[in-house]
Amino acid sequence: MAEAWGRRRAVALTLAIELVLAGAVFGAARVTTPQLGPDFVDIAEVPVGATPAAVTAFSWDCGRDEIGHRNTANIVVTPRKAGPAHHVHEYVGNLSVDVGSTVEGLPGGGTTCPNGDESTYYWPVLRTVREGDGPHGGAIQVPASVTLTVYGNPRGPVLPMPRLLRGAVGDAYALTNGGALAAPVWSCQGAEQRRTLEYPICGAGQRVVRIFDFPSCWDGRQVDTEGHRRQLVPPVAGGGCPASTFAVPRLEIVVAYDIPQGTRFRIDTFDAQRHSPRTDHAFFVNLMPETLSRKIAACLNNTTPCPGPRGG
Repeated sequence: MAEAWGRRRAVALTLAIELVLAGAVFGAARVTTPQLGPDFVDIAEVPVGATPAAVTAFSWDCGRDEIGHRNTANIVVTPRKAGPAHHVHEYVGNLSVDVGSTVEGLPGGGTTCPNGDESTYYWPVLRTVREGDGPHGGAIQVPASVTLTVYGNPRGPVLPMPRLLRGAVGDAYALTNGGALAAPVWSCQGAEQRRTLEYPICGAGQRVVRIFDFPSCWDGRQVDTEGHRRQLVPPVAGGGCPASTFAVPRLEIVVAYDIPQGTRFRIDTFDAQRHSPRTDHAFFVNLMPETLSRKIAACLNNTTPCPGPRGG
């Protein structure tokens, strides 16, 4: 019996040593991982979210800003005004957006979209950061891909978006505004069901992903309002629209980047927002040709086939 107890004790001691060694190895691996900062989270530690309701979707291509269309304008919030130099927006779609632009002057400005969509879609640039970069420094990253998708409504048919409708998602001042309008969504390509408010640490071969999911319930009357929020509001639980609003196609913009593992990155923000990922935001102004807009709505309502890549 004493011999058996001794064998059990030896096995237990061996197992304990193995666990300690394994812990040391794991700890060493964690210690040697670059410290990216408190705004970063390992995507593997983010819980998997709920699966959304299945609805018809339509995607189209407007490029990934290969041409470098960037400036400090915000044509929805402050038309004809330049913003601070450290808060740069990136655009796809309409080619004419600049610091002197107005929404009304956009039609006929040309577009990066082969289907003729002259809408403008924009968001803050993302920069990689190295040791020694100042508070507004870093190399602007060209997206590896930009995907524009509209979805139908799970509770009923959608109306075409009205021309010149403005849409906004997220809050550039979320860190100091209390966060009520914040709507940042960060993830990694191939793991989009894991969504976080923080900058994601992605696995090998995974792209960093920003997801802008816009409101989709229109008040039926206005294309813009004070504050740029009340004309287009989010659906209620279950996907239906609040009373006195009407479902329109829900726009989702997915922007992906090739960021080397262990590299710090951040979005351009206003000074007091400290490059917080929670301040991520995007805007659009709808200038899709009305014929194409009607075709897309009919496609999402499953009444006609979806249009081709050039709108036909």
